[in-house]
Amino acid sequence: MPPLSASRAAVLAVPVACLLALALSVWLDGTATADGLGDGLGDRLVDGPGWPWTLNGVLLSALAAVVLVRQPRSGTARALAGLGVFWALDGLAQSYLRAGVTAESVWPAVTPVMWFWARVGSLLPMVVAVLLLVFPTGRLLEGAWGWASRAALAVMALGFLVFLTAPAPDPEEPLPPGLDLDPTTLTVLGGSAGAAARTLTLVAFVVPVLVVVVRHRRAQGVERDQLRWLLWSVLAMTLTFAGAQLYDGPGVDLALTFVVMVLPGAAITIALVAPDLVPIGDLLTRTLAWGGVAGVLLAVDLAVVALLDRVLTESLTRTQVVAVVLLLSALVYAPLRSRAWALARRLTRGRRDAPYDVVAGLAERLDRVDGVEDRLREVAEAVAGALGVAYVGLEVERIGGGTWSTAVGTRPAEARTLPVHERGEEVGAISLPARGVRARLSARDERLVGDLVRQGVAAVRAAQLAEELQRSRHQLVTAREEERRRIRRDLHDGLGPALSGVVFALESARLLLEREPAAAAEQVGATTRSLQDVVADVRRLVHDLRPPALDDRGLVGAVEQLADRCPLPVEVGAGDLPALPAAVEVAAYRIAAEAVTNVVRHAAATRCTVRFEVDDDALVVEVLDDGVGVDAGRPAGVGLLSLRERAEELGGSTSVTCPAVEGRGTRVRARLPLGAAGASVAQAPATTATVGAP
Repeated sequence: MPPLSASRAAVLAVPVACLLALALSVWLDGTATADGLGDGLGDRLVDGPGWPWTLNGVLLSALAAVVLVRQPRSGTARALAGLGVFWALDGLAQSYLRAGVTAESVWPAVTPVMWFWARVGSLLPMVVAVLLLVFPTGRLLEGAWGWASRAALAVMALGFLVFLTAPAPDPEEPLPPGLDLDPTTLTVLGGSAGAAARTLTLVAFVVPVLVVVVRHRRAQGVERDQLRWLLWSVLAMTLTFAGAQLYDGPGVDLALTFVVMVLPGAAITIALVAPDLVPIGDLLTRTLAWGGVAGVLLAVDLAVVALLDRVLTESLTRTQVVAVVLLLSALVYAPLRSRAWALARRLTRGRRDAPYDVVAGLAERLDRVDGVEDRLREVAEAVAGALGVAYVGLEVERIGGGTWSTAVGTRPAEARTLPVHERGEEVGAISLPARGVRARLSARDERLVGDLVRQGVAAVRAAQLAEELQRSRHQLVTAREEERRRIRRDLHDGLGPALSGVVFALESARLLLEREPAAAAEQVGATTRSLQDVVADVRRLVHDLRPPALDDRGLVGAVEQLADRCPLPVEVGAGDLPALPAAVEVAAYRIAAEAVTNVVRHAAATRCTVRFEVDDDALVVEVLDDGVGVDAGRPAGVGLLSLRERAEELGGSTSVTCPAVEGRGTRVRARLPLGAAGASVAQAPATTATVGAP
């Protein structure tokens, strides 16, 4: 084991010395004579054994050593070590006086020990004030608060001098032989000088408390958490003192002594060494909430028991009173107290301690509403009720673009925004108050908020998809009726009059057949040409509905027939294609035809290739040429928009890219789902067109 450095040896020497003082203090308390115990003068003079005070000094010095090992230059830790040494010596002095002062004799050096024990303890408020003023940076604040801090320390120093030198009243009983105490040895218990010194010290102590508040408001990050540890220790001390007012049994003095002396030192040590040991914001909030609720309920418990005891004692025996109190407590008061506890928790922490009830309640509320806005508001209200906060703002991205938003309450001056994720993607945000006891979220609270928001987002998305489905159905019906109107118009305005004209022409030819055969033959010829036009119109109508070549030749054959009529070479390739849905087959043919037409018109290409393949339950249509390519800054024309619309109608997508093969060429690629999306119209995802290398 390597030898300790001089600095670390000095750091460890302090707690070792305090441990020796503790051992000596325990021995002195244990060897006190019977006259010095119970009703002896020494015991009455110092009021109990001194080893608990020495133990507190050992703990404080050990805490200071932990900090000094990590931060050798920490002024706060050195002050903490000095405080530990003082309490170790104070407890040792108390044990010495308890064992060494009897009615018959006193031990040597009792007078200076008595002076130290009775008077030097008045320095404690000043030491604590120094800790508060320099924590956690080890320096006083600058500016006005720095001067106020120096003034407060000066006032406390003056009060310490008064306590150190002011005379005290004579002891109430005669002193034993050998104990010659002058008036400056005993504690200042009264008198105008002592009262003035106490008042000045209390007034000056307000400044360190305010400095802690100012530092906390100015601090950020780690320093803010360090100050919260100190505030937590003060809160714990306050709650302990409040609890001590309700219980005055054995061990209270020792507990209060430990809390007042050791707890702040432990909090300071954690703040300097490991401020992120636990989430201090959560610890502070929980201590305040649960401590306050427990204190109130404990006070009610004691009041109820005292009231029952007072009312029943007059008519019942003690045993009967106990039995009645237990019976009433079990049958009446216990259920009421449980409800009061639940109400107190809800008032202080909302409903976050019953996450299952919150989630189940939100599910029930979402089942009663249908609209997107209504469901989003239900989610925001559920989060506000669960956390007990006055404001919640919620935003969720729409599937087709834009956002849905709602808010409960009035937005505070300071709010924080947390992202909302679904399947690893950010789909919205939730805003909560940044300040306030209820605004502090533990890891468990964040999980609850996440569960609520995820459930709400799923419900909102489901409602939106339902609306989109209804809108799609309406569009389908509208498109179908528009197509029927177009066909009716074509039949009524085109084919109908043409056939009527044929009928009239044939009737005219019949009348001319006997009288003017040549004119009748000419009329029949004109009628034949009219019928040919009618047949062409019928073929056009049929082709608009579905290209006949798809039924005659299939998708690949129909595209090959189309390629044979192109002025440039078009190569058509395909793998083993399964039986395709009719809608997919028509869309693939239309996309390929439009893409080839664009190549012929705009690409200035020498060749073109059309490929079909099935990839991951989707038909992929790819048209590649060696033309001039597509300008990235050029807006999409009618042809490209038509390609995208045809793919999106089936839930697919298209992309137009330039492969940059020798600086030439364009690739049109479309994916058409073969499943349910290929058989019916589905929700169309956002379509992107990228220009660059694939």
